[in-house]
Amino acid sequence: MPSQFRQRLKNKEQLWGTMVTLPTPSTAEILADAGFDWLFIDAEHGPLQTADVLGILQAVSHRVACIVRVPACDEVEIKRVLDLGAHGIIVPQVNSPEMAADVVRFARYAPEGSRGVGLARAHGYGFRFEEYVKEANEQISVIVQAEHRDAVENIEQIAAVPGVDAVLVGPYDLSASYHKMGQIDDPEVMDAIDRVTECCQAAGLPLGHFGVTAEAVRPYVEKGYTLIVAGVDVLFLGGGARRILGQLQGEA
Repeated sequence: MPSQFRQRLKNKEQLWGTMVTLPTPSTAEILADAGFDWLFIDAEHGPLQTADVLGILQAVSHRVACIVRVPACDEVEIKRVLDLGAHGIIVPQVNSPEMAADVVRFARYAPEGSRGVGLARAHGYGFRFEEYVKEANEQISVIVQAEHRDAVENIEQIAAVPGVDAVLVGPYDLSASYHKMGQIDDPEVMDAIDRVTECCQAAGLPLGHFGVTAEAVRPYVEKGYTLIVAGVDVLFLGGGARRILGQLQGEA
């Protein structure tokens, strides 16, 4: 159940997810029914706006946990997606412990943080307000991304920030920060990922990784990563279409 996602994450249970980028609720609904543990709703890249995220959350309707990647470490963006009913947030480019502390503060109600209080979908439009506010700090997952060389340099301090539930490695942006765009297997990039791995595991912090295929993430599963994102909705659609077309052309 989505309400148990944060505890499962902290327990380092294996959590299989996939990425949603299309502003079509039906796409997310189909992926939710496919059996994934969670959906990575990407509001950083691509066309997803607030109304699109709302439609996706309504369509999935608590079948699985929906964790929304916000565009940046921004108080308004974090508050907005949590008020829509997201089960957690992923924040990109968290490169310092100060930024990590801000993320936690924006996502938590007082006294643990400074999240604004309002009436929205997450609160049952007011009819479950007391229940939600009481439980939100315990149930909302806070995940930060290590995807820049500055984050790698500061990873020990980032991993030590109270309230950070997991670190998700972003290999493509990380490679770009080393001026090796897309070269995710480059030795320097791999060394950076190894440093993140070692520091987070030493701190007992769960680790996540994204890959476009199962083969891409399998080495990280073997290293102990438990928050896994494999595949993207647009690649599923395009790959399936090309496969069918190839089969038809082969039969012609």
